Amino acid sequence: MPSGPAPESRSGAARRGAMPIARLILPSPIGDLALESADGVTLRAILFDGGAGAEPTADPPGVLARAAAQLREYFAGQRQVFELPLGAKGTPFQTRVWDLVAAIPYGTTVTYGSLAARMGLTPGASRAIGGANGSNPLPIVVPCHRVIGADGTLTGYAGGLPRKQLLLQLEGVLTGADQARLFDVD
Repeated sequence: MPSGPAPESRSGAARRGAMPIARLILPSPIGDLALESADGVTLRAILFDGGAGAEPTADPPGVLARAAAQLREYFAGQRQVFELPLGAKGTPFQTRVWDLVAAIPYGTTVTYGSLAARMGLTPGASRAIGGANGSNPLPIVVPCHRVIGADGTLTGYAGGLPRKQLLLQLEGVLTGADQARLFDVD
């Protein structure tokens, strides 16, 4: 999870003059996604399972409508790069990892170890990379599903491995499970 203070209730934020969290629920092929903005200008988070009962905002800001439109295009195979202002919060290490993950091209995968190497870390830092990747508050837009195990297997995904596999298939990536099915003999 992103670092920082615990989320506030809408009433608590409103009493202090802070903008409440704006939320839009987007139905998608991988389940409902809750898109959130804390400032009305940047996309702060994408939550699986519709944010587990989170209520949508009556009149969400334009950034959430743009994010929803771009995600619909992505799921329809019409978008490979997202063009959105992002407002994810994390530690300096997490944000370095997320910046690298954001640069992974559509339809390709990299390993946790290769990300560690790109950061000048030892291969043993793969676990730390995995931890930061798992804390990514903007899945899909910052494509943490494109990071796989050293042996090519799907490992760890906050949304669950079936969603990770579906996202990679959408992008035309054959996973180990897909390749195994190619050689199944009935």
